[in-house]
Amino acid sequence: MAPQARVDGMTGAEGGDGRDAGAERPLLLGVRHHGPGSARAVRAALDAARPRAVLIEGPPEADALIPLAADEDMRPPVALLAHAVDEPGRSVFWPLAEFSPEWVALRWSLEHGVPARFIDLPATHTLAWESEDPQRRAGTRDTGGGRGTEGEPGTEDRRGAGDGHAYEEHEEGAVAGDGVRGDPLGALAAIAGYDDAERWWEDVVEHRSAGPKDPFAPFAALEEAMSALRQACDSDATAGGDHRDLVREAYMRGRMRLAQREFGADAVAVVCGAWHVPALRRKSSAAADRTLLKGLPKVRADMTWVPWTHRRLARAGGYGAGIDSPGWYAHLFGAPDRPVERWLTKVAVLLRAQDRIVSSAHVIEAVRLAGTLAALRGRPLPGLSETTDAVRAVLCEGSDVPLALIHDRLVVGDVLGEVPATAPAVPLQRDLDRLQRRLRLRPEAEERELALDLRKENDAERSRLLHRLRLLRVGWGEPAASPGSTGTFRETWRLRWEPELAVRTAEAGVWGTTVLAAATAKAEADAIGARGLAEVTGLAEHCLRAGLPDALPTVMRVLADRAALDTDVGHLARALPALVRALRYGDVRGTGTGALAEVATGLAERIFVGLPPACASLDADAADEMRRQMDAVHGAVAMLEETAAPPAGGGGLRERWRGVLRVLGARDSVAGVVRGRAVRLLLDEGELSGDEAARLMGLALSRGTPPPDAAAWIEGFAGGGAGSGLLLVHDERLLALVDGWLTGVPAEAFTDVLPLLRRTFSAYEAGVRRTLGELVRRGPGTPGDGPGAGPGRPGFAAGLDAGRADAVLPVVRLLLGLDLGTTTDDDALTGVGT
Repeated sequence: MAPQARVDGMTGAEGGDGRDAGAERPLLLGVRHHGPGSARAVRAALDAARPRAVLIEGPPEADALIPLAADEDMRPPVALLAHAVDEPGRSVFWPLAEFSPEWVALRWSLEHGVPARFIDLPATHTLAWESEDPQRRAGTRDTGGGRGTEGEPGTEDRRGAGDGHAYEEHEEGAVAGDGVRGDPLGALAAIAGYDDAERWWEDVVEHRSAGPKDPFAPFAALEEAMSALRQACDSDATAGGDHRDLVREAYMRGRMRLAQREFGADAVAVVCGAWHVPALRRKSSAAADRTLLKGLPKVRADMTWVPWTHRRLARAGGYGAGIDSPGWYAHLFGAPDRPVERWLTKVAVLLRAQDRIVSSAHVIEAVRLAGTLAALRGRPLPGLSETTDAVRAVLCEGSDVPLALIHDRLVVGDVLGEVPATAPAVPLQRDLDRLQRRLRLRPEAEERELALDLRKENDAERSRLLHRLRLLRVGWGEPAASPGSTGTFRETWRLRWEPELAVRTAEAGVWGTTVLAAATAKAEADAIGARGLAEVTGLAEHCLRAGLPDALPTVMRVLADRAALDTDVGHLARALPALVRALRYGDVRGTGTGALAEVATGLAERIFVGLPPACASLDADAADEMRRQMDAVHGAVAMLEETAAPPAGGGGLRERWRGVLRVLGARDSVAGVVRGRAVRLLLDEGELSGDEAARLMGLALSRGTPPPDAAAWIEGFAGGGAGSGLLLVHDERLLALVDGWLTGVPAEAFTDVLPLLRRTFSAYEAGVRRTLGELVRRGPGTPGDGPGAGPGRPGFAAGLDAGRADAVLPVVRLLLGLDLGTTTDDDALTGVGT
């Protein structure tokens, strides 16, 4: 392919093909977005050409933000973010990595004092165009990479933001239909005999060592190839063309004309996607271009820089113009020499951090193997596939488990960029940045756990901030179970900062200029618009956790109104546990909960009155749901009595609740699973003796009870909850009743009750099931000196086995620090205890 003729005024020489350089201008540098080879070539071409102005594919509203790229606090990957002023959730990103050709062009222009300008279609049109596209309103996804918003949850389109940034759908994707237009690099790779476009690009671009002496030759070759592909598309009647591309290219040509008039026709360099170069080279009248641009929709748009991550550059993240291996490309761009050796050293460091045995000899052998594989496959240098195969064989010993870690941490990576504090931002974002610095909560791309002790003021403030952000739908942190602690003064969070959270923050800015004010306003609006009582009670709990005292009056007023009007006992039962949980935060966080306790007490009273009638004539699913609600109410009542004042009518809440359980346990019209659960709760509370429980079980399992009802009673009594099976292990009378009933179930009914029984007993722990089996085998209730009750066997003897009890004494003495040589009987242990 003939190299591109260089511009006379920039190079002072003819083009590589001997043609007059002034015949083709300006200098068009077609690139692959996020391609380190393209980035290096752009730098070399700009160094050789020394243009007086650099035009870059991107939204022109960002021209004012270009100087920030030289700020010492600006560290890629970053992205230009544009969002609609009146609808912040509608947004577009233009991501840039250190190895992006556009970023290299920006930095080159700033370092050399050369004006840089963006020339793509303005974001004000792009955002309006997205909202008018019915396909995007339907939430469809363009596998080609799309011209929609980049991975932005909450918007209609979640596709790759563009032309390597916001629009380009021509760099990646499947080749089908107008596949050349959708994936020109894939088409070129297929022509060259490759089945993988990434591998072809590495061979022809990334692995060029010194490259040709003419720095413009790669661009000329790529332009010639793209011209042939576009010509094929234009001649294909079925391809049709892409109207948006035509509009964008018309706008870019207009910006190029203005720059040429200002700086000179031969003094401008343009960095854009290679697909657009033939269209920008083609002569077109200004009038024709203005016709294409007439009548474009517009919205008001704001623009800023936001941090980005390598993970969000990956195609797996939903970014259409993304790449498979941003971490690998960053390494190729940044490695001054010996990239394979340096890469495998990084891999060795990562594996050693995971306590895997990796020596220098492993690294040396992996380097040799990667080079051998490249030679066998006819590649100029080892690529990612060769190094990955070498790592799998040598460093991972054939296992794909550590290889997955390497791919996640290194090939993709969690590098998070930074933007300077002087970058434009909505007031809410600035307040969030201030709080992050004050509370020492640094946003990080890699997920990490944060344990908080709410008794410490700084940790309590961190907790309130994270809860407020969750209420604003800014999901920086997600609550997690606290290992080894059930106290209310501990919280554990999983934190991970994603770039789209900047859009969430901008969207939440409509509620206020600070996190506290925005969360308060959002809580009040959510309370007023809540659809159900449980939603309001959950919001009250959230307000207490987030420390929003100004929102609580509105939430409590709505809660009292909804509770007074709601007659569904199920809704009340679902709401009570959340209210009682919220009461716990009064002591830990110093938040007043008096009004909340009054509402919770009134809610409990209504549940006590309405629960027995609500439990009558329930089908199986409704009865099972009611059983779960009973468990939740049971725990909530016990906690509520400790914090709330006694009811005016006398008697504690727990005593009144026990009366409700007695009614439910004795009423035949109540579903069996509910009756069984009521009896079990009374037994656990000590309000029912073992004999009475056995009597009630005997009645429920009598021959007059239909087998399905009896099985449901067993499910309620012995199923659900931790430790349910231990009751049958320790009370053999109950086990004998169950066993006797089960053996008496008629054969024709056994098939009907079997699924319910399997659900009941399969929930027991394996040890409990094994012990119950042994007890049933020897027969529950028989003397314990039989074959099932010997040493080492489960079961119960008539008295204590002194020999087995004495066997634990040496261990107890060791734990207590007693002298094993002088203490020979258990009297010493008794003395220690006193």
